[in-house]
Amino acid sequence: MLGHIVDKVKAVAIGKDGGRKKVMGTVVLMKKNVLDFNDFNASIIDRLDELIGRKVSLQLVSADPANGLGGKLGKPAYLEDWITTITPLLAGESAFKATFDWDEEIGEPGAFLIVNNHHSEFYLRTVTLEDVPGYGRFHFVCNSWVYPAKHYKKDRVFFANKTYLPHEMPIPLRKYRDEEFLVLRGDGKGELQEWDRVYDYAYYNDLGDPDKGPDYGRPVLGGSAEYPYPRRARTSRPPTKSDPNSESRLPLLMRLNVYVPRDERFGHLKMSDFLAYGLKSIAQFIRPELEALCDSTPNEFDSFEDVMKIYEGGIKLPKGPLFDDIMKNIPLELLKEALPIDGEGLFRYPLPQVIKEDMSAWRTDDEFAREMLAGVNPLVIHLLEEFPPTSKLDPKQYGNQNSSITKEQIENNLEGLTIDEAIKNNKLFILDHHDTLMPYLRRINTTTTKTYASRTLLFLKNDGTLKPLVIELSLPHPEGDQFGAISKVYTPAEHGVEGSIWQLAKAYVAINDSGHHELISHWLNTHAIMEPFVIATNRQLSAVHPIYKLLHPHFRDTMNINAFGRQILLNAGGIVETTVFPARYSMELSSVIYKNWVFPDQALPKDLKKRGVAVDDPESKHGVRLLIKDYPFAVDGLEIWSAIKNWVRDYCSFYYKTDEMIQQDPELQSWWKELKEEGHGDKKDEPWWPKMQTREELIETCTIVIWVASALHAATNFGQYPYAGYLPNRPTISRRFMPEKGTLEYDELEANPDKAFLKTITAKLQTFLGISLIEILSRHSSDEVYLGQRDTPEWTTDATPLKAFEEFGKRLSEIEEKIIGMNNDKQWKNRVGPVKIPYTLLYPTSEGGGGITGKGIPNSVAI
Repeated sequence: MLGHIVDKVKAVAIGKDGGRKKVMGTVVLMKKNVLDFNDFNASIIDRLDELIGRKVSLQLVSADPANGLGGKLGKPAYLEDWITTITPLLAGESAFKATFDWDEEIGEPGAFLIVNNHHSEFYLRTVTLEDVPGYGRFHFVCNSWVYPAKHYKKDRVFFANKTYLPHEMPIPLRKYRDEEFLVLRGDGKGELQEWDRVYDYAYYNDLGDPDKGPDYGRPVLGGSAEYPYPRRARTSRPPTKSDPNSESRLPLLMRLNVYVPRDERFGHLKMSDFLAYGLKSIAQFIRPELEALCDSTPNEFDSFEDVMKIYEGGIKLPKGPLFDDIMKNIPLELLKEALPIDGEGLFRYPLPQVIKEDMSAWRTDDEFAREMLAGVNPLVIHLLEEFPPTSKLDPKQYGNQNSSITKEQIENNLEGLTIDEAIKNNKLFILDHHDTLMPYLRRINTTTTKTYASRTLLFLKNDGTLKPLVIELSLPHPEGDQFGAISKVYTPAEHGVEGSIWQLAKAYVAINDSGHHELISHWLNTHAIMEPFVIATNRQLSAVHPIYKLLHPHFRDTMNINAFGRQILLNAGGIVETTVFPARYSMELSSVIYKNWVFPDQALPKDLKKRGVAVDDPESKHGVRLLIKDYPFAVDGLEIWSAIKNWVRDYCSFYYKTDEMIQQDPELQSWWKELKEEGHGDKKDEPWWPKMQTREELIETCTIVIWVASALHAATNFGQYPYAGYLPNRPTISRRFMPEKGTLEYDELEANPDKAFLKTITAKLQTFLGISLIEILSRHSSDEVYLGQRDTPEWTTDATPLKAFEEFGKRLSEIEEKIIGMNNDKQWKNRVGPVKIPYTLLYPTSEGGGGITGKGIPNSVAI
């Protein structure tokens, strides 16, 4: 019936127009009812809108300069057959026709305006015009939510798929470009709503919840010399009642609705939605269930066999109201994907790779050292250039913090070398978690955490592997910081109580490294530092600007996952504070370490040279020579870095022929100015910022952004479950100090070393929470877009950049083959190691449509 009525209306309309030229358009979109299975009403109301004439209209905008500053507008065309195109639930995209009356005066279409007169929003994917007279095919890549017109002051505009520098953009289109900028920048007023498209800056003032009590207050990060921080996206919620400088938090049930611009939200029913439900479930349902479980049973693992029950048999959750809430509130399809829980209420986790092949190899010194080069945090180890190691902490404030390690403790393990010879031959390395932790250690140890600052010295053997020599564990002086550190040194041992003490010493180092990894290498140095780039790019570079088109794929989902992080993971009392050793000081500690962040040093070659693990060498393939030749992260990373840089160089050189073009690009200059002065505003006066006056500076800057968003994040994220899903290998918390002779704890260590080890590291509740989290975060989404790929092949019409991008993809495929070859070559002992995990974290692609694979470099910080 509906179809018959619509056909009659269309026939009348076509009869009136007679012989005017028509241009056929195809509009690809996703209706809201496909994307939101809780809102079936949207579909019904939208059909009623159609029946009474409230349709979706499109108008072409002329790019012909002869048509004046505003561009000539074509007659409105309307989406056809909305009523009769029934989109099944979960079917995804639908294609609609739109017939445009062609007006010769329009000339080349440069953009189109779209007005949604329906009740509900839809996701507009693409618009394609076929056989435009005199011009042929036109394609518009939109990828944007279009809300009902009542929510917008200006009609939505989308530009044709061309790339323009600001001075090249056709004059009639500039008005629309400038209006877009005003919308995207906002006016800084009012609370932002879901349909808003505003990108603006704010401090991290939403982590605390002081209205819950003083224990939930947290300092504002950003905007001060004491607590500098990158900016986050503004949400503009009202302040808390007890602290006007803190932004109020959303109620628990609403926390996944935190504002980010709508186009930055996760896509429909992709694995990231499972991520969303999983995070919400841990915070809202799973944590209370686990707390109840651990309250009713001892919160300890009694043995390593006890730990294995997590993977082999599952952990039974007690039935009760909270368990019922889990089953009621999370759709079954999502529950199966988001959480390791079955219909019987059993938590079941996949067996982590680190114990798949060998249950005890993780405990060896070889593996302990290898993971500093090929684990989830291969970013800290550096060359030891003086002995004993010295501290850079201010001696007036912290006293003598230099190392207490002596020559006698290590010299007999240097394969016949003296310490001076070993240093001269670049054979000594250090994993240093002393200076970063010592200023906070006294405060951290007032929480349930009981831990140390640490230094670990290692020797580079002739076979290319590292051998731990000594571990130094340090505490603040009990009489005050100014009296320096109290340190104790431990050397390798395999048997008896000395062997057990050495295993504990390594565990304290692993705890420090886990915390540094999660808070600094992963969160701060990829997630947090990238968000200002996302905001500045959308505020200052138009969608047709070449640098916008270069960088935009590398920002996908970053704002959304960061917003979720602030709401559920990083907040006061959240999962990170519960499961990572700095506890309530976690984010504050990351702020202090941000003081030392230097943008140019994020370039991989500079990072390696700064840590002393590489030196300049024009004869070497990538311009640097590694001092640890078998350093899987660095070897693969340099290949990826060079491939990215060559691609960026080819791309930027096509659009910018001279340095003067860089200097005279107003959008580019505004972007860089705002990024420094607003996005990383606490660092605005640093002398190391590139001046953005040359093409080389632009190439290096864009290469760093892409490297950090893609490869660096992949290297620190997707190995989390394979390596740390088995918590004894990467414990996150220490609950007691090293046992001293003559104490009950020491006696227990002698009698039952495994139980003493497990009573020292992460407890049962925190283990469940921690691996629930990293099991979700280590997954690739089912619609992942990897480095060297785009979500649409028609992202530009310029043939030379398209060809260069194709070559980039081929180069990445060659790197994949090289990685496979090296992993199979037994001369490279660090690539597989005792646990028999091949190093694949910088393998560009992944297989199987998502999940935990321990490989693959997504384009962006998307999880």
